[in-house]
Amino acid sequence: MEEDIFQPRTDLSELHEAVMQMRMEIGKVIVGQEDMVKLIMAALLADGHVLIEGVPGVAKTLTARLVAKCIALHFSRIQFTPDLMPSDVLGTSVFNPREGVFQFKRGPIFGNIVLVDEINRAPAKTQAALFEVMEEKQITVDGYSHIMEKPFMVLATQNPVEQEGTYRLPEAQLDRFLFKISVPYPTEEEEVQILSRFHHLPGEEITARIKEILTAAHISTLRRQVRAILIEEKLLRFIAKIVTATRSHKSIYLGASPRASLAIMSSAKATAAMQGRDFVTPEDILEMTVPVLRHRIILTPEKEMEGGTEDDVIREIIQSLEIPR
Repeated sequence: MEEDIFQPRTDLSELHEAVMQMRMEIGKVIVGQEDMVKLIMAALLADGHVLIEGVPGVAKTLTARLVAKCIALHFSRIQFTPDLMPSDVLGTSVFNPREGVFQFKRGPIFGNIVLVDEINRAPAKTQAALFEVMEEKQITVDGYSHIMEKPFMVLATQNPVEQEGTYRLPEAQLDRFLFKISVPYPTEEEEVQILSRFHHLPGEEITARIKEILTAAHISTLRRQVRAILIEEKLLRFIAKIVTATRSHKSIYLGASPRASLAIMSSAKATAAMQGRDFVTPEDILEMTVPVLRHRIILTPEKEMEGGTEDDVIREIIQSLEIPR
């Protein structure tokens, strides 16, 4: 009887094995960037979208392509530019003279894994075209709704330093991303490994070495398992305390919404499941809090002038709270 107490209530072996296989496949090409890969996997299991920020050349786009390659799904890529129109993303109605009717021609947003490259290069009108599809998994054109196939995930990239020809993402759109991932430069040793690996790569398409691990049906099953992960009442209160603290902190002009609380909870469940546990720990919550909140708060001008960052303030809030045990 005592042995049964410590047995997982949900069999997460398939989920854990799938995650490990995907990380191994991506690791055939990508050196380092473990945090980025882990957070993308967590977002996939939690049914969320991801904003990836980093300077050019740190494998943001390549990682997104490799994740899609590991899954037997339709991958679509949209290169955002200043002249991109909403119809270029969503699609448009085209007149069919043979039948005498307008027919809807789907845009590139109709995919399972959609890479939006340099999302901050398109004007607000085009960025707003993503609001409905990211939140409700559907688009409305000419009064008709078109449902996206499941699973549907947006992976968006942006450059943090380039300002010319870019547009600031509105808060309403940022709030629809589960995570904002900040991708650092590789270390010197990792850079040597990158050079060595690409030097010895055969002259084939780089993604040709990646095997498909998951299907749409698998992802649907794994997401159900993630939603069933247990989380205690005291941990729910801990999440609520973190988020509500952002609304009264002296260094924060705009705090996080209840959507942030839900995002921390769902992503904490995902990371627990990825580690083979059917329950959430405080460490799962702490690990997910920074990537969930960093794009959902706005610092006061005074704090920005001091050189403070969103990550610094979030960690300050966490340190001020008692961690439940």
